[in-house]
Amino acid sequence: MLIVQKYGGSSVATPEQILSVVQRVARTHSEGNSIVVVVSAMGDTTDNLIDLVRKVTANPDDREMDVLLSTGEQVAISLLAMALKEIDKPVISLTGPQAGIFTDCGHTKAKILKIETQRLKNELKQGKIIIVAGFQGINRTNDITTLGRGGSDTTAVALAAALKAALCEIYTDVDGVYTTDPRIVPEAQKLKEVSYAEMLELASLGAAVLHPRSVELAMKYKIPLIVRSSFNQNPGTIVKEVNLMERSQAVTGVAYDHNVAKIGIFNVLDKPGIAYRLFKSLSDQKVNVDMIIQSAMRNDRNDISFTCNQADVRKAIEVIQAQLSELGADGFISDEKVAKVSIVGAGMVSNPGVAALMFEALCEEGINLEMISTSEIKISCIIRSEDTHKAVTALHKKFDLSAAN
Repeated sequence: MLIVQKYGGSSVATPEQILSVVQRVARTHSEGNSIVVVVSAMGDTTDNLIDLVRKVTANPDDREMDVLLSTGEQVAISLLAMALKEIDKPVISLTGPQAGIFTDCGHTKAKILKIETQRLKNELKQGKIIIVAGFQGINRTNDITTLGRGGSDTTAVALAAALKAALCEIYTDVDGVYTTDPRIVPEAQKLKEVSYAEMLELASLGAAVLHPRSVELAMKYKIPLIVRSSFNQNPGTIVKEVNLMERSQAVTGVAYDHNVAKIGIFNVLDKPGIAYRLFKSLSDQKVNVDMIIQSAMRNDRNDISFTCNQADVRKAIEVIQAQLSELGADGFISDEKVAKVSIVGAGMVSNPGVAALMFEALCEEGINLEMISTSEIKISCIIRSEDTHKAVTALHKKFDLSAAN
């Protein structure tokens, strides 16, 4: 059986932890499995490299950032391969480009276009364990690219899909996917299983266990995922098709995200094409817009509000400033002291009144809702950042998620 395993930075943060991973990988291989291992940079390596950049320049070039940040994973894969060789395991480490991972030209946020698997298959036929650097690839001009933070998850699932692996195991520093962050709500329960759709929403809404793009890939190619801890042997959470599961609760989990900024534009002209030009320009600058609200028209004018990642605020403001006269707007504001809190559950589709219960829970805590967005299986609210923990706790209690399993 071919298995892809991914180990996050916390799983390989120290030499001792690398040796622990070696034992797990070796055991999987000794059981007769073919194995591809995807590894992130050790511990805080990526953050330390970014801090180093800030001491050199306030506006780093994206291409050079990719050249720098890709080195973190290369250190990790070589150390892991050396340790496996030490116990006489056949192994080879490969960078993203060496593994045949080809991406578009979007430096720092590249997307995988294809994976040339011939070398990988040849190495596997020779019985080798393959250690691949996560988070990176190569574009058509032979430049190193990176996939954005959390991109090693995407690398692992993409490799599992390309190689038609039986399973993709994501090893991290938690036991699995919980109903919410156990650091905020000690009563949070580990989910035995969760649907692809629910996991995609949870990941997109701030649950940091899996990268959203990796879940999208797993859902598209029907790759079974298991999220589990690299620090123990506890069973993890299985991510799989919703039609294989029974929905006993309307809400599966509560997520939150502090990496949110709200931008409001006042008195925008109400005419065709205005919204298109604004959000097309934001897209061209790689600003990922999330929630969008347009107020009721008054005197042929609207207010438009949207959210984006805090790292994209500067780019978003530059776009708005360049278009203020075209928008006919009176001005704008930006606010980074907000957070997004969300409830997710495939059971919402068949259970009326979920939104009312959510709003009741937040009302009882005196929490004001600044923006609201919904889909079939999630409801998200923008609130003040300082209210986040209170909101998460209240929602977890309101939907009785401590009894999830």
